[in-house]
Amino acid sequence: LRHRTKPPHSHTLATKIISFASTSIHPIHPSNPRTKRRINMSSILSSLQTFREEHNDLFTYAVIFVCVFIGNYILNWAHMRSLIAEGERSSPNPKSGNGKEEEEETPDPPRNFTLEQLAYFDGKEDEKLDEKKPVYLSVNGVVFDVSDGRDFYGPGGPYELFAGHECGVALAKYSFDATFLDDLTGCASLSFGEKEELHNWMQKFQYGRGYPIVGRLVLNVSDANRVITREVLAQHDGTSEDKPEGYASPPIYLCAGKERKVFDVSFGGISFYGPGGAYHRFAGKDASRALAKMSFDPEDVKNTHIDDLTEKQLKCLSDWVNTFENRKMYPCVGRLEA
Repeated sequence: LRHRTKPPHSHTLATKIISFASTSIHPIHPSNPRTKRRINMSSILSSLQTFREEHNDLFTYAVIFVCVFIGNYILNWAHMRSLIAEGERSSPNPKSGNGKEEEEETPDPPRNFTLEQLAYFDGKEDEKLDEKKPVYLSVNGVVFDVSDGRDFYGPGGPYELFAGHECGVALAKYSFDATFLDDLTGCASLSFGEKEELHNWMQKFQYGRGYPIVGRLVLNVSDANRVITREVLAQHDGTSEDKPEGYASPPIYLCAGKERKVFDVSFGGISFYGPGGAYHRFAGKDASRALAKMSFDPEDVKNTHIDDLTEKQLKCLSDWVNTFENRKMYPCVGRLEA
């Protein structure tokens, strides 16, 4: 009885599998080396039946496990592919045009994004401006403007979950699980196959669909406890070509307020504070006095004292800081040394 109930030895099981394979597949005929191996289906079915009868329980469990695993993967993959196909049909190709020549607008220079800034671009209605917001998403830190695919990525679209988020991990895994969103560091730990899928998605966005790249997503840039010297402040005036790794543009520092907070205005303010911008004279400087007085006077730009400002001017300076922090959401990268 013990011998009958003992599971088959792994060597015996392997031998049977090898025997099954060798009897079911005909070798290449020597007179025709280009002939591929041919599988005899009747032989396969007969061998499977014999194998199942001898190892019924083991065979059943193995088949169930394999079917569940493969079926789950195929269903997820098919669902994502169907959504892709639907999007291809419903979304116009930005490169194809509509037969009419359109005036080309000068695109804004690539900018840096924080997660909080990226979240704004979800395609929903902006109640203050009474207009629809653009639709941006990030793939492995590269931020694309997918507004031309609004029906696909905007509100009500099958991929609206990804709007305003870093979604590289989710796309690579063909998953709609929200826990995979905004996980930029997770892109580095994907499997080989998932990294290939991530690369394919980026190629599709950039070249297949022609979605414009508007910047890069940067993590953990804010540091209110950092002390910044005036020399370091002056170095970050937007004229340097040196970019930290992962940045779309060089940092542009601007100091403002009673607390001497230093903001990096390259996160959305390049057209204003970068070279050629109307406020570039404030870049790399403590612009508290000039902002409070709403002045472009070089003397006010040089002078950093705010003790003699009026109450109205101090209120104006406070409004500027509030705009930087809450409306523009420029990251505070430190405080200027006393």
